Amino acid sequence: MGARNETASLRARAEIDLAALRANVRVLRERAAGAQLMAVVKSDGYGHGAVPCARAARAAGATWLGTATPHEALALRAAGLGGRIMCWLWTPGGPWREAIEADIDVSAGGLWALREIVAAAEAAGRPARVQLKADTGLGRGGCQPADWPELVGAARDAERAGHLRITGLWSHFACADEPGHPSIAAQLAVYRDLVAYAEKEGVEPEVRHLANSPATLTIPEAHFDLVRTGIAMYGISPAPELGTSAELGLRPVMTLAAAVALVKDAPAGHGVSYGHHYTTPADTTLGLIPVGYADGVPRHASGSGPVLVGGKVRTVAGRVAMDQFVVDLGGDRPEAGAEAVLFGPGDRGEPTAQDWAEAAGTIAYEIVTRIGARVPRVYVNETADEATGGVPR
Repeated sequence: MGARNETASLRARAEIDLAALRANVRVLRERAAGAQLMAVVKSDGYGHGAVPCARAARAAGATWLGTATPHEALALRAAGLGGRIMCWLWTPGGPWREAIEADIDVSAGGLWALREIVAAAEAAGRPARVQLKADTGLGRGGCQPADWPELVGAARDAERAGHLRITGLWSHFACADEPGHPSIAAQLAVYRDLVAYAEKEGVEPEVRHLANSPATLTIPEAHFDLVRTGIAMYGISPAPELGTSAELGLRPVMTLAAAVALVKDAPAGHGVSYGHHYTTPADTTLGLIPVGYADGVPRHASGSGPVLVGGKVRTVAGRVAMDQFVVDLGGDRPEAGAEAVLFGPGDRGEPTAQDWAEAAGTIAYEIVTRIGARVPRVYVNETADEATGGVPR
């Protein structure tokens, strides 16, 4: 881990362990043996860096990449990533033609999208790769079951006309992170019915997919042809009810650390940070940590967020500010520049992203994804092929 010494002078860094990511992908592939694996790298790889993580996931056997927006998918192509890429979050007027020309699978959950896809395919002079999305119960994107025959019929007409190829039939779980929730079986039944209808109408999909990270880990009957793994690929448990990362065989990929900016004495009764929501209970030492909510440290964790400094876990003292927060060091005197670890895998006694999620009243997905762009990503255990983009396609 030579990068740690090389980056010791940085104000803050998010260290991304690509060996851990590759290992997580292999674990998830084993859990969904028989299905292909889509590595979801939306939102800049859940804050980890989309392109390096996509390359590492490909190297570990991911056959698909997934993004939310078309611009995220096009950025992967621009970085030289080949193979199958899918994106699913479209709005009217989206860059359909660019996606079609880049051989990206696009998603349609309504007739408006299908109409725009057909027009873009005609303009591009080549058929689009289209995956039809059904709303099986999540109530977000996708076509309602009552409207499914109309969407399938229109897509089949466009396919026969040579405008598109229906490459996938898919949906998304609402409560896969809650084992035993009745909606799981209900959505599975609806999905099977809608797939059966589409196939009866002549659709021959390359992939049928429903499983997200928690379903990949706990609902084998939902694996079908492809599983979409997002947060689990980054080593974070999709839900505490399913087990910790370690219990699931996963290793957190991101470690967030900062350099202590200042250590100083403070008398008893001294207010700390905005609003004086924390007052020193006795003579003590305070440490200034130079990251704040502009870096993605949640303000909701004011007074509760854990951080490892000088071998001990401290708690944010008072409010998290835009660029900094304070910890009460209780008389300890680490030097300025000492490492403060907000979260990581937990091997060195440091907190985890899940610990921060609990402190902020949120989920670990949000903790890693919100880490801002001014925190540099430092990649460790990157292979030569990944560093140069030369991963086999």
